Amino acid sequence: MGRFGFLKEKVQQLYGCLCVGLFYLLSTLFWVSNKIYDFITYRMSHFSIEVCYFIFVSCLGFLILRNIKPRTYPVKPGELDMFFTSVSAATVSSMATVEMEVFSDAQLHIMTILMFIGGEVFTSMVGLHFKASRLGNTPLGVKSRANSVASLPCPPEDFDHIELGIITTTTTTTTTTTTTLQKTKSEIDFLLKSRSIRVLGFVVLAYLLIVHVLGTIMVYAYLRIEPSAKRVLETKGLKSITFAIFTSVSTFSSCGFVPTNENMIIFRQNSGLLLMLIPQVLLGNTLLPSFLRLTIWVLGKFTKKDESKYLMRNTKEIAYHHLLPTKHSKYVVVTVFGFILASLIMFCSMDWNLKGLSDLNVYQKLVGALFQCVNARHTGETIVDLSTIASAVLVVFVIMMYLPPYTSFLPTKDGEEEYPLVYKGEKTKGKLILDNVVFSQLSYLVIFIILVCITERKSMKEDPLNFNVLNIVVEVISAYGNVGFSTGYSCSRQLKPDANCVDKWYGFVGKWSDQGKIILIFVMFFGRLKKFNMKGGRAWKLL
Repeated sequence: MGRFGFLKEKVQQLYGCLCVGLFYLLSTLFWVSNKIYDFITYRMSHFSIEVCYFIFVSCLGFLILRNIKPRTYPVKPGELDMFFTSVSAATVSSMATVEMEVFSDAQLHIMTILMFIGGEVFTSMVGLHFKASRLGNTPLGVKSRANSVASLPCPPEDFDHIELGIITTTTTTTTTTTTTLQKTKSEIDFLLKSRSIRVLGFVVLAYLLIVHVLGTIMVYAYLRIEPSAKRVLETKGLKSITFAIFTSVSTFSSCGFVPTNENMIIFRQNSGLLLMLIPQVLLGNTLLPSFLRLTIWVLGKFTKKDESKYLMRNTKEIAYHHLLPTKHSKYVVVTVFGFILASLIMFCSMDWNLKGLSDLNVYQKLVGALFQCVNARHTGETIVDLSTIASAVLVVFVIMMYLPPYTSFLPTKDGEEEYPLVYKGEKTKGKLILDNVVFSQLSYLVIFIILVCITERKSMKEDPLNFNVLNIVVEVISAYGNVGFSTGYSCSRQLKPDANCVDKWYGFVGKWSDQGKIILIFVMFFGRLKKFNMKGGRAWKLL
């Protein structure tokens, strides 16, 4: 018993030491996390945060994907192809160098998470919460929370004289009272702004979750009800719930990945499914500002009236990229549907008898053409082989992919800015110098296209029908716009037929050299962060 008691005492001492050590470890981690949070919140710019975020998410996604067995195990995609896929999912670009059916169910789940946390709505929502936290921790914010909004300034010292009928007004008293009132109003405005930004963060979160949940339920119900769609998934060994979640997240985040090799080509006859996805494309991208304002307006009718009014009237002060002024939001709606209508007319007039649409009736062709034109802006899901469509239509799609999502044809008035600034602050000398050397978006794209033509010059010489400049331009612009459209690669277009060539269901970039793929990775990152350089190249004057 003595030895047992001794061991028991040692075990208790060890347990106590472990508890103390764990306490100190957690305390240290908490302290370090607070320091990191403070550094990110107060020291790093918005641009630096997003750059680090997308690099970290892409690398983490790559490490997880490469350690999960693919469906084609033991045949695995190359390391660069796997990293390319992770970057493509995180930047919601949907550029593919491997076929989608290579990935296992677990890998599809990881890609779903990457697309969700890489989507613009999610990242902007996180940014709103950071901004609200930063405002709440400033000295004015702390003071505003300490004081009640209803608190009034102290009455002047000669209040008793006023009550006795002796009016003695001095300049000093009036000035002090006015200053106090102005200070109180400033604190109230600051507190209202902080609360409004926090409310906006939760509005965006609710918007994000509601659209995803409803979209997933509708797609899943359709797959369970429609025999042809259900049969496609069974043939390919895909689960209906996995397909529904993956496709809904991909569509709303404007990624364009679909778990099938053929993308949506295999579902081109399922008009109901295409019609379900079209609203998700618009709600997650081009019509986001308009529906966001509508959501805030509805919220103000039932609750949070002060915050809703502030958000509706002070878009410039909020400086949230997706909360546009009222007039610009209306113009965006008109412009979006104008672009869709123009693209639809062009597509139907040029490619109505396209071979890939020959098995569709008139209604299915109209729905399919509408789906194709809606996706041409920024999502990239397709029902046809883009290499078979008319060159004129392909050029129109290139223009649609290049245009920013909130492009408005009608000009704004009354001093309203087209875009709330992503960064607001004084221009230091270093920033002014940077503004003078930064190129425009188009200039960078030309540079990227030239670099790709250099890396792929051998293939362009030996295989000119596949490796032509137009196909390279489509691929680069698609990666920049984070769209995912691709003309693909066809063995039948080779001038020198290769007996070992096998047609694959992945993008044209899948046939590029490693150097070309690395360049396109940079293009995807650049395109995902292009909102920070929307006004680049202003130092160049074309006279």
